Amino acid sequence: MSGRDYGQKAGSPYAPHTDAETAAMLEAVGADDEDDLFDIPDAVAFDGEFGIPARSEREIRAELRETLADNDDLTEFLGRGHYSHYVPSVVDHLADRAEFLTSYTQYQPEIAQGFLQALFEYQSMLVELTGLGIANCSMYDAATALGEAATLADRVRSTSGDVVLVPEQLREGKRSVLENYCDGADLAVEAYPMADGNADLDALAERAGEDVVMVYAENPTVRGCIEERLADVGAVADETDALFVLGSDAVALSVLEEPAAVGADVVVGEAGALGLPAAYGMGLGLFACREEFLRQVPGRLVGASEDAADRRAYTLTLQTREQHIRKERATSNICTNQAWVALRAAMHAAHLGPSGLVELANDCVREAASLAERIDDLSGYGAPVHDRHHLREFAVRTDQPAAAVAGDVEAAGFAVHTIGDHLLQVCVTDLNADAADELVAALEAAA
Repeated sequence: MSGRDYGQKAGSPYAPHTDAETAAMLEAVGADDEDDLFDIPDAVAFDGEFGIPARSEREIRAELRETLADNDDLTEFLGRGHYSHYVPSVVDHLADRAEFLTSYTQYQPEIAQGFLQALFEYQSMLVELTGLGIANCSMYDAATALGEAATLADRVRSTSGDVVLVPEQLREGKRSVLENYCDGADLAVEAYPMADGNADLDALAERAGEDVVMVYAENPTVRGCIEERLADVGAVADETDALFVLGSDAVALSVLEEPAAVGADVVVGEAGALGLPAAYGMGLGLFACREEFLRQVPGRLVGASEDAADRRAYTLTLQTREQHIRKERATSNICTNQAWVALRAAMHAAHLGPSGLVELANDCVREAASLAERIDDLSGYGAPVHDRHHLREFAVRTDQPAAAVAGDVEAAGFAVHTIGDHLLQVCVTDLNADAADELVAALEAAA
């Protein structure tokens, strides 16, 4: 018996309707039966059969092993917004505790104090890293955080404007998500030029004006370059009353200029550089802003208070989606957060501690400089392409077509980005640094 039949004949435990009640509701909406409420093409409608033959557990395991064996076993030197760092086993052991795995959104603080405190600590870490007064308890990923920053800018900017300025080298997927957000808010996304891997300040200043609602910059940039004049970018935004939004990640923020000190109004990016392997799709978005935008923050905020016995207690202080407040006051429709993933990031950061986090980030600078120098010594390559300091990754110029070089390197067991006809991009972290010798040898052979 189908779920629908069960609901009609026996009364669903979740929506118990009698035949008379069902008939009354159908009449009210002008439908003859429940099937009229759905418009499902026959080609995709469920016909009652899954088409999956019954197999034993052993047979299924064997099939999965065979399927997974088809995956390429490559050592990845990939980055461009997705970064892998070693995640200590303590993170897995603590995060896998049942009270964390089975916890949903923490609406009932009386039974979720531990998880709420962990999210509060996560927010506190982001406040320390950014220097901004408010951080929410996580977003889906960096791209949706950027989209939310654009709609926030549209709400808080004091003069009219509908243009969001972004770097011309912004990663395509991130820009696509931003454009989806902006389309709904009647905003336009335009790009400003880059100069040797950094923002072209002259071009940015020339383009900025009263029609600009937000200026976005990244540090490091998508090519791994450290943005050297962030305060000047912020000044350009401030002169036109545009919001200055800065993109970064939880590891980079430990050693780069503090966003608040260079005039950033909002910081977005990936916190999933901590606590997660790179899943190329799964993320953890960070969102921090100045305290004056508290009521405009998307998602949720965990706050600290006191209970009836004057003990420190935690609760969801702010929830800004229309499910919780009047629709006209809603600032976002982010329907959940990455609570468990944020928990892992907080655990990883706490395990490293301030000095460990800085050491990890500094290693990302040193390893990138060292690998770029070794590649530059090879005949047929120039690295780094941009005369800048780099964190984790850098662009490489190739004499041979970049796609052909990347193909040869892949055949040798390594994955690198192809970003132009004669441009590769290489990302090195603590997880692949021990394979740098083999990558250099593969590049030498490919040349």
